[in-house]
Amino acid sequence: MRLPLMRILILILIAISIASCANRGTPTGGEKDILPPEITKSVPANFSTNFKGDEIRIYFNEYIKIKDLRKQLIVSPPMDTDPIVTPMSGASDYITIKIVDTLEANTTYAFNFGESIVDNNEENPYPYYRYVFSTGNIIDSLSVKGYVVDALKEEPDTFISVMLYEVDSTYTDSIIYKQKPRYITNTLDSLTSFNIENIKAGTYKLIALKDKNSNYMFNQKNDKIGFKEGFITVPADDSYKLNLFNEKVNYKAVKPSQDGETRIIFPYEGDYESMRIEVLGDTPEDYKTRIVKDPKTDTLYYWYKPKFEIDTTFFIVKNDKQIDTFKHRFRTIKGDSLSIKPSLQGTLHFNEDFTIEANIPLTKIDTTKIKIIDKDSLAVPLKVEYDSIFNKYKFPIDKQEDQKYNFTMLPGTFTDFYDNTNIDTLTYSIRTKMKSEYGNIRVNIRNAKFPLIVQLVNEKGDVLYERYAKDSPVVDFRNLVPRKYKLRAIYDTNENGKYDTGNFLLGIQPERVSYSEPIEEVRSNFDFVIDFILSD
Repeated sequence: MRLPLMRILILILIAISIASCANRGTPTGGEKDILPPEITKSVPANFSTNFKGDEIRIYFNEYIKIKDLRKQLIVSPPMDTDPIVTPMSGASDYITIKIVDTLEANTTYAFNFGESIVDNNEENPYPYYRYVFSTGNIIDSLSVKGYVVDALKEEPDTFISVMLYEVDSTYTDSIIYKQKPRYITNTLDSLTSFNIENIKAGTYKLIALKDKNSNYMFNQKNDKIGFKEGFITVPADDSYKLNLFNEKVNYKAVKPSQDGETRIIFPYEGDYESMRIEVLGDTPEDYKTRIVKDPKTDTLYYWYKPKFEIDTTFFIVKNDKQIDTFKHRFRTIKGDSLSIKPSLQGTLHFNEDFTIEANIPLTKIDTTKIKIIDKDSLAVPLKVEYDSIFNKYKFPIDKQEDQKYNFTMLPGTFTDFYDNTNIDTLTYSIRTKMKSEYGNIRVNIRNAKFPLIVQLVNEKGDVLYERYAKDSPVVDFRNLVPRKYKLRAIYDTNENGKYDTGNFLLGIQPERVSYSEPIEEVRSNFDFVIDFILSD
């Protein structure tokens, strides 16, 4: 049956109106999702006992994905073969844990996911999810808690592994180099505290590691370590403090290699100061050597003259406790010509000295060929100090405010190891500022236990200024470059004038370090007075 024309027109107008309303504006999509995903079930159930399977599934109420699993997931006790967790990419409404390793009998296992589980859209994290099961009849429920500090830094590193080694008939201190711990947790990226859960009663060694290799074993060269003196007994109500530090690396000589026409590099690890390098066998007539240390790397440069006429020789590298023999094959490499440069140019601060460096060991300086004049053309008294291990000449002049110093060094001023001299006249110009362009700090130390090493450091902990306080609680830092500093004090327990780190095998903790409350940024022409209260 045909509808009347007027009715048809009305229906068309209504349809157009509805379409117009539907297209007006842009949908907002509703409020932003801020809720984390929820777990709907786990198979087997969380905290199951008598676990016999090799696969776990955890279901969620929405699609999730996994982020930074390698950093976030901690399995305790650690497994020799890591479990396979899916999905590693993409999204799913469940997580599968495939266990590849053989599980120990009567053992409680915990999978700590940290904040790696996030929803697919807004990446809201499921906070610190733990899945726990036992291969025996009970779930171990004891815990060990505490916090981690850093021996030198004001704030500790993130992602610190905190571990328990079971002290039984097989335990030795060297176990931390060879085996994974019995239990483990991690401080992750925002916490300094730790809580190792689901452990059984017993006696343990408590260790903290900044584990660069993520293998749960201590590598002295790469990892920081902290430890509780002696052993701990679980259960206990104590909260343990672990002080994280870099050990001084044990000495090790490394195979040398030819680095120049008559220069060999001798890499090393640890302390170089007692190293001695000798040729095993005959040397050329009038054979002479010089050793210079690289200022940045663990390398000694061994310079020699004259050249060997043989292809191969042997070197003995030794210190007070160890002797190593290395076979060395000589190579033909073009030699360097003498190059001299200043360590700084432009502004010379009041705590600095003008210094000359050379690429070849220097053996002599002719001070009669050096002239220093100020901006008024007046001669400045000359002083010279030589650092043979770093091959530097220092010129400690009496620096005045707002002054210009011009250094002139004529040809033949410097003579190197091969009797070459500088053939050009060397000229350098440096300036000092007004002292009003610097700031000063007076530190009043409260509860001082002398001696103390008092330092101003940057954000990275690099030492910019240092004073040694033997008996006075007042320490002055003058002529400071305006900037932000941190103030710290080192308790120099053995009174050797330097910071001493700890050693795990020897049971030695690092020397104590205290930071002050944050201090104001140093400004030009301003004197600061700071009360630095040291804790007892």
